[in-house]
Amino acid sequence: MFENLTERLERSFKLIKGEGKISEINVAETLKDVRKALLDADVNYKIAKQFADEVKRKALGMDVLNSLKPSQLIVKVVRDELAMLMGEKAEGIDLSSNPSVILIAGLQGSGKTTFSGKLANLLKSKRSKSPLLVAGDVYRPAAIEQLKVLGEQIKVPVFSVEGSKDPVSITKDAIKYAKQNKHDVVIIDTAGRLAVDEEMMKEVAAIKKAANPNEILFVVDSMTGQDAVNTAKEFNDKLNFNGVVLTKLDGDTRGGAALSIRSVVEKPIKFVSTGEKMEALDVFHPDRMADRILGMGDVVSLVERAQEQYDVDEARKLQKKIAKNQFTFNDFLSQIAQVKKMGNLKDLAGMIPGMGKMMKDIDIDDDAFKGVEAIIYSMTPHERENPAVLNGSRRKRIAQGSGTSIQEVNKLIKQFDEMRKMMKMVSSGGDKKLSRMMANMPRR
Repeated sequence: MFENLTERLERSFKLIKGEGKISEINVAETLKDVRKALLDADVNYKIAKQFADEVKRKALGMDVLNSLKPSQLIVKVVRDELAMLMGEKAEGIDLSSNPSVILIAGLQGSGKTTFSGKLANLLKSKRSKSPLLVAGDVYRPAAIEQLKVLGEQIKVPVFSVEGSKDPVSITKDAIKYAKQNKHDVVIIDTAGRLAVDEEMMKEVAAIKKAANPNEILFVVDSMTGQDAVNTAKEFNDKLNFNGVVLTKLDGDTRGGAALSIRSVVEKPIKFVSTGEKMEALDVFHPDRMADRILGMGDVVSLVERAQEQYDVDEARKLQKKIAKNQFTFNDFLSQIAQVKKMGNLKDLAGMIPGMGKMMKDIDIDDDAFKGVEAIIYSMTPHERENPAVLNGSRRKRIAQGSGTSIQEVNKLIKQFDEMRKMMKMVSSGGDKKLSRMMANMPRR
């Protein structure tokens, strides 16, 4: 996400960092390069020019030329302007009614149905809501079935009317059903088209009138760049939606939609979606996204994701087991599961300052733990709880059962043993011992 833009901006700032003396001329040259970087990221030309002009005005107004660290001050001004461009602060959704109705709109293929499932999952797990998904896309083959599969996956009911081709009638019936069955949020997945047309707009407008929604969210595929921004403007002119959802931000996106859409439609980006997992949905924070674009990471979001998976009671039990050197392969599996729930591994790495650049050309598969899990699942329950019994013959059987080599099994068990020792040292207050041990480890 935004890797190319981040790299171009870093190169732009190097123009000014390498200068012995900062002048108005090289500030202008740096910002000219920043504007080119934004244009390459598919940002609207007028917005890119206004952005560069505003940064220059503010930078010179803050007396950058005479500051102790002018290059750092320009980076700060750029960061603040990026955050302002994308909306400055996070925007919530209106859930004041009972039931609150959320209408999902967008073109076909933008990810509306998947987003509907993700939003229901987020509201259920993090806001303690009782959502109802409504299958309002009555045209696309398998659209209703897809929503039902997602609903079953996240344990959220899906309202549909078999054989009906009237989404307005379905919407009215769904809201009645929600009131009768105490669902406090209704999420309506609507039909899309391959391009904006009058028929689709009339239908969505009719659903809007019938549902009287608290929120209309426009879902846009961020990989389509400026086309996404233009489509958003057309939808907003007809529907006057409340906010934007950017999907597929983990794909090969240049970032133009995220940087332009707020200025063009004057509506906030409320959510960003990455990947297919139901947990892969985040509230959009413009300031945090600006940090990530400039290669500063997003530690706050990383900590928040970790806290969502953090169980205090389980952590206490685990700490006691570690202190007694009783950490098992079952505990290890549990920790892997928690990490996987946090989201795409490359996306997580990008939240650590400096890591985004390092990981740019490294492909981290979401199934990175697959081999490790295969080895552990090939162990018997007794072996997982008692790693000490893993002798040669058992390791050979595990290798055959997991489709790996004995060397890979031996390597995992060795790493597991070393990890247990380190965890025990830290848990028992042996930080100094650990430091000494690491200092004495042979270097390559």
